[in-house]
Amino acid sequence: MKTTLSAIAVAAALAAGAAQAADLPSRKAPPPVFVPPPPVLTWTGFYAGLNIGGGWQDSSSSNVANWGWNSGNGGSGGVVGGGQIGYNYQLSPLFVVGLETDFQGTSIGSGGGNGWWGGADRARINWFGTVRGRVGFNFPGYSQFLVYGTGGFAYGEVQRNSWWNQYSTVQTGWTAGGGVEWQFLPNWSAKAEYLYTDISGSNQNAFFNPGWGLNNVNNHTRFHTVRAGVNYHFNFGGAPAPVLAKY
Repeated sequence: MKTTLSAIAVAAALAAGAAQAADLPSRKAPPPVFVPPPPVLTWTGFYAGLNIGGGWQDSSSSNVANWGWNSGNGGSGGVVGGGQIGYNYQLSPLFVVGLETDFQGTSIGSGGGNGWWGGADRARINWFGTVRGRVGFNFPGYSQFLVYGTGGFAYGEVQRNSWWNQYSTVQTGWTAGGGVEWQFLPNWSAKAEYLYTDISGSNQNAFFNPGWGLNNVNNHTRFHTVRAGVNYHFNFGGAPAPVLAKY
C-alpha cells in the first residue's frame, strides 16, 4: 500500500512540474540576421563639377596675321579652367555611355604678342565650350575606374588685335579626345582628360572681317587641352540596400 501511495505521489509531482514548465516563456533562439551585400556600383545619373588645366595652339592652326604673309608659328599656351555637367547611363557591367557639356575660360595665345607686324601672329582663344558624347569601359573587378573616349561639337571666341581695332568672332567646329575617371569617395569622382579642338569661321560679316580675318571659313583655330577635374554624382553608387522585415 505504501509503495502504491509513493508511486502516486511521484507521478503527481512530475505532472505538476511539467505543467509549470509549460507556463514558462519560450526561449527560442533569435533568427539569424541577414546582411545584404553592398549595392552594385553604377555610373548612371546626373553629375556636375569643375576642372582646371592648360592648353596650347596646334602648329597647323591657320590663324595668320600680316595678310597671310607668314606661317603663324608664334602662338603660345595658357591656362584653361571651367565647369561641366552631364549624364551617364550604365549599359552593362562593362560599358557606360553619356552626354556632357562644358564651358571654359582660357588664356591660350595671350602671351604671343597677337598683333599685325609683331613676331607673333596667332589668335587668342578667350573662351570655348563643347557638347560631347562619351563611351566608357569599366575594367572587370574595378568598377570604380572608367576609361572613356569622347567627341562632339565645339565653339569658342577667337580674338586678334590690330593697330586700330580688335577683331573677334565665335568660331564653331568639332572636338575629340579621351580620359579616365575614378570614384574616390561616395558620390565623388576625379578625372583627367585630353581634348583636341578644331574650330573655324563662318564668313558672316566678311566685309568687316577681311580674307585673312577670323571669320574666314578657311581660318582654322586648332588647339590642345589637358585638364583635371572633380565631379559630384547625384545618385552615385547603386541602389540602396533592401529594407529587412521585422520579427
